[in-house]
Amino acid sequence: MESTNRTVVITGAGSGIGRATAHAFADRGANVVAVGRTLETLRETAAGRARIVPLVADIAAEGGPAAVVAGTMERFGRLDVLVNNAGIVRPSPLGQIEATEFDRFMAVNLRAPLLLTQAALPHLEASSGTVVNVSAAVGQRGWPYMSLYGSTKTGLDFLTRTWAVELAPRGIRVAAVAPGPVDTPILENNDFDPDSVAAMHKLREQLPLARAGTAEEIAFWIVTLADPLAAFTTGIVIPLDGGYSAA
Repeated sequence: MESTNRTVVITGAGSGIGRATAHAFADRGANVVAVGRTLETLRETAAGRARIVPLVADIAAEGGPAAVVAGTMERFGRLDVLVNNAGIVRPSPLGQIEATEFDRFMAVNLRAPLLLTQAALPHLEASSGTVVNVSAAVGQRGWPYMSLYGSTKTGLDFLTRTWAVELAPRGIRVAAVAPGPVDTPILENNDFDPDSVAAMHKLREQLPLARAGTAEEIAFWIVTLADPLAAFTTGIVIPLDGGYSAA
């Protein structure tokens, strides 16, 4: 699978799945715009790979999506693949959810990818491009304490299928991956309480494959969905969850 000279925008590229995906695309010859809010972590993502260019932006802020697209076009003059990976996750027990917390989840996990995809449309159309959304296995089944995270990711699944139909006449494909538990810094970098962390580790043990996935395993499928050889694939949400959705 080659991505030579294509330009790929990846949000949430400072760590985890985003970083692994940036590496995977760059190693296949793509130019990668690594988007995130922290320059230091983006520089770590780009280290040793000249094809990765850090772009600091808050995609949930006013003007953030437009700034990402403008920066990409100024640097590379084209946009072939958009990977909507950035997201926030933390437990939200019903009875303890504040309106401001709801608004933040919606802004980052749902509104930002919608507005970024919308801003990128003219350039994706020009290149017959691809959008890959990073959803979550939590949307496939019930998951206690994940009302906000799960509902936003389920919404992203719907957008994936809807955009696939709506944008097909414009030559744009849209697909998604839905990872289950993955070994990333997410547990350490969020305010998960000890009980929630224990529950996450227990879930990993209960998966049919009895382990968490790796960021590189998820990145493989993101790159595959964006590959020109996947040109007959659109509107799908691929569960990458160690069998969680099938058990």
